[in-house]
Amino acid sequence: MSPPRLDRLSALLEGLAPMVTLTTAGPGDMGASAGPAADQALCVYLLSGGAMGLQWAGASVQVQGPALVALRADQAHRLQSLPAPQQGRLICAHTQLTGPVATLFLEEFAEPRVLSLVDDEPPLRLALTMIEMELNAPRCGHPALLNRAGDILFIGLLRHLVAHPSPHGTGLFNGLADPRIAKALVAMHQRPGAEWSLERLAGVAGMSRTAFASSFRHVMKRTPGKYLAAIRLAMAQRAVDLGKGLKEAARTAGYGNVSALSRALSRARSTHAE
Repeated sequence: MSPPRLDRLSALLEGLAPMVTLTTAGPGDMGASAGPAADQALCVYLLSGGAMGLQWAGASVQVQGPALVALRADQAHRLQSLPAPQQGRLICAHTQLTGPVATLFLEEFAEPRVLSLVDDEPPLRLALTMIEMELNAPRCGHPALLNRAGDILFIGLLRHLVAHPSPHGTGLFNGLADPRIAKALVAMHQRPGAEWSLERLAGVAGMSRTAFASSFRHVMKRTPGKYLAAIRLAMAQRAVDLGKGLKEAARTAGYGNVSALSRALSRARSTHAE
């Protein structure tokens, strides 16, 4: 019997806790869009057909439908309808990320991701088809179906990004695409509060300590310890924001004591202020 395949996304999805809201716009409704600076969210646009222009930060690209565009909600951008033989529908899936891994995840979207759906992308095309059919002919359970379709769309996007990581060879999706580094990442995502040492993580990855530390830092652009610390700090900060006490936040996030958490939060605030 072959060993079970590593589930690289379930723990990440739990850490992201996405909430997808679908809206539609006609070609004439395209215009400037920007989210508030503190908005931890991803804008995912589905263009069923036709063409549109995307402008952001002095750059621009033409998008031919069917296609998907994903970018940070706090990235100022403009969508513009372009002449095409056949116009399509524009669907926006605003994906609010309410979990502690949101900040680390959004680092992967320094620039918009544009995916053509002409090629074989079954989960994404399935989501687009479901959404289009429901919008054209709404039936009972309309809101629930759109919510589920939004979830399928987001998971399909994650699967694509892991299957087609950045050609630069670095980042979270490149790490999840690496069979050995992915094991360590999944372990940290599943149990961030565990007593992870470099030796234990290397053992999970099936590598020597030196090889693991070098490979992880090359792919993730930070050490395993710093990646784990970022997850723990985000978990603790989220717990504090939800009104939980420092003691409970420290326990949940794997800090040894309240003092260690207080120092970490103070350092984070000082760095942010700079």
